Amino acid sequence: MSDKAFLMRLISEGEHQRQDFKYKVTDAAKLARSVSAFANTDGGRLLIGVRDDGHLSGVRSEEEIYMMRTAASDYCRPASDIRFETYVGDGRTVVIATVPEAASKPVRAICDDGKWRAFIRVGDENIVASPVHLRMWRDELAARGPVVSVGEEEHLVMHVLDTTVGITLQQVVRRSHVPHHRVVVILARLVRFGLADCRLEGARFLFALK
Repeated sequence: MSDKAFLMRLISEGEHQRQDFKYKVTDAAKLARSVSAFANTDGGRLLIGVRDDGHLSGVRSEEEIYMMRTAASDYCRPASDIRFETYVGDGRTVVIATVPEAASKPVRAICDDGKWRAFIRVGDENIVASPVHLRMWRDELAARGPVVSVGEEEHLVMHVLDTTVGITLQQVVRRSHVPHHRVVVILARLVRFGLADCRLEGARFLFALK
């Protein structure tokens, strides 16, 4: 298969949870957010030198390639082990940056305000991870077994979840009267072990019992 045919096959998929198009690289920090999101979700690839409409624009300079490498090494914590491959279609060079799913999450990216934040990939968007996601990853790193203890606080949180089709973290805290940090722990375990769902609606993460 020619380089162009291969690129066209990928581009025909459009942007989705495991693929993103970048017209050009002008900001390593912005690119790092995509790296973080892919690494914290299912992995994915960036097609750099491709417009949002799928047309090939090409990578125009060595500086863009340098910024791509910088985004992975200097603007992400921990650094992400990205594989770079170069393809040429219609005389234009496209770089495919393949980001593996991280073995240890979260991978954080530097933001405009100087803070390091973890992102996740939802559809074709990079979204800041919620406190529940951060707690889930913390529990996974601690290698905690699939056990969900059910005490008074768990009953209160589950009762609130059972009365709605979707509710935010802050709403669960207010309605259950359980402390915020405990609600985060409980929701993380419920989601992690398949007892509750977490979905993005608009700009909010909503939780509900399965």
